[in-house]
Amino acid sequence: MAALGTPVWDIQMMKFQKKILPRLPGWLASLLMILFTVFWTYWSAGEMYHEGWWGAWYNRLPYLVPVAATLIPTLVAFRWPIGGGIVIILVGTFTLFFFGNNVAFIGLAIALVGVAFLVDGILKRRGTSDGIITSTPWWRRRWRYLLAIGVPMIVFTSVSAYMLPIVLTREDDGDRSARLVEGNGVLLVWAPDGPGWNWRQPWGGYPSWQDIALYGVAPVGMGEKPGYGRQGEGDGEIVFATQEDMAQTNLCRYLSADGTTLLDEPQDIWRMPTTDEVIRSLGRHGENAYCTWRGEYRERVKCDVLPDKESPLWATDQPAIYYWTADSHSEERGYFVAYNGTVNAAYKLGGNPRHSYRCVRGPD
Repeated sequence: MAALGTPVWDIQMMKFQKKILPRLPGWLASLLMILFTVFWTYWSAGEMYHEGWWGAWYNRLPYLVPVAATLIPTLVAFRWPIGGGIVIILVGTFTLFFFGNNVAFIGLAIALVGVAFLVDGILKRRGTSDGIITSTPWWRRRWRYLLAIGVPMIVFTSVSAYMLPIVLTREDDGDRSARLVEGNGVLLVWAPDGPGWNWRQPWGGYPSWQDIALYGVAPVGMGEKPGYGRQGEGDGEIVFATQEDMAQTNLCRYLSADGTTLLDEPQDIWRMPTTDEVIRSLGRHGENAYCTWRGEYRERVKCDVLPDKESPLWATDQPAIYYWTADSHSEERGYFVAYNGTVNAAYKLGGNPRHSYRCVRGPD
């Protein structure tokens, strides 16, 4: 009890030092982990609906891993600050050293939050932080749990409310043959399922822009090409395929007339579509979306209707949500188009299950 005559300011400072200050590390760490969880919930939900909504239901589960990786350690740290702090430090350290420079800052921040939880636990164990009075309202005793679970749920529900009507009303007629797509100034036949479309490689993904462009370079086929790729040992120079290479030796030139077989010699029936042609061919519910590309980069083009991942241009049972185009954005990057009309460019040597391609030809 404060001595009589102690100034009010000193009394408040004593209360702050005794009750508030020891709790600050735990409160700050709690709020930061809640913010991390909210961010990853927003990202995970958006990516799950955008690129993970295909095929079986379990294809969507990997997109929820970041939420679990932040929410579970957060709840553990609320109950056991020292144990949870150690887990969070380990997660941050793993992120710091395992991922690239763009993610290193996030890993460092997570590790520091873990340290704050560790300090909070040590202070509580030493008895320098008063326990919460049990007579206080339950929501004050559980405010961290309410925020950590409630706010991400609100975010996930909000994203779902916008995206579910789109993904649940997608139309796919199941026809994977060659398809004629016309409208918006374009009249093209798109290749059937096979080497000209949805050609998954042994490692599970689709060919890179470079692999498609250099298919006809000897030796014809997929694989390393003399004079391209990394030259020399270690950090040697990388030689990228050019737009001219794409025009002269792209895979589509070797596609048979029916689009089902790759031949040893160029047939010059099929070709890679341009960025503008892919954009103008996008549609929704069987109608052309009337999209127009004006050279924007990393932007969604203007369309009369929001296009979606639907037949005849796309396959809802396949992971691809981007199509490489014949255009080169720069020495290192090639253009691709997303099903929703977004134009972007990616590393030419990068191949994955989301970046596919589809050859085209003129109508018979």
